[in-house]
Parts: sequence; structure tokens; C-alpha cells
Amino acid sequence: MTTQARLFARSARSVGRARDFVAAVVDAGDRADDIRVCVSELATNALRHTPVGRRFLVRVAVQPHLVQVEVHDAGGGEPHVCAPADTDDRGRGLLLVAALADDWGTSARNGPGKAVWATFKVPEAEPPTPTAT
Repeated sequence: MTTQARLFARSARSVGRARDFVAAVVDAGDRADDIRVCVSELATNALRHTPVGRRFLVRVAVQPHLVQVEVHDAGGGEPHVCAPADTDDRGRGLLLVAALADDWGTSARNGPGKAVWATFKVPEAEPPTPTAT
């Protein structure tokens, strides 16, 4: 198993950076778009719940045929799937994650906050050759 992690600032730009980080870590074939959407949603939620001055962590674990993405934040609360009205402009993130990921959930973590994770079955998940950054 290969695992990589990166901290991101509490900034709207970090959502795209988190997506790009995960895409660079794993070649997920036809699941790549599903993973990118889920990372966007989980990072957006972390951004909303991370206290000012704190960062959020994105961790990617790659195994043969399985990718797991975790997003850790220091915010309180227990994430749950909402049932937004048609006119609501928020509340669909975890609905998307639940629809696109093969499994998802939350985990406790050391320190404040929680980790929200999603797993994806992939034909053959091979981490790319490391490159200098």
C-alpha cells in the first residue's frame, strides 16, 4: 500500500489543489472523475468546518484495486447526508459522495475534529512514479 498526505490552507483555492494532489497520486482510470468530485466535496466541507487559522489534511491510500481518500479537519459536528429542498443551494455534497463512492464514512482522529473518508474500487490502482516537486 502507498499512502501520501498533504496539508492545505483554509482557502477556497485549496479545494482545487486538493483535487490536483489526489489526481497526481493515483491513476484511477474511469473512476478518476468520481474521485475528483468526491475530493472536491469533502475538501469543501472541511473548508467550511475548519476553524480559522487551521489547515485540513488530505490523505490518499492506494492498494491494488482500491483507493481510499480521507479528509481531516479540526471542526466539530458529525457529517451526515442531508435532504435539501430543490431551492437550497447547499447540502448535496455528501449525497454526491454517497452516490459516487463505493463506501464512505467518518472516523475519529487524534486531536479535535474528524476524518471523512471515501473508498473507490478501481481496476488496477497503480501509484505514479514519484517526481520532484
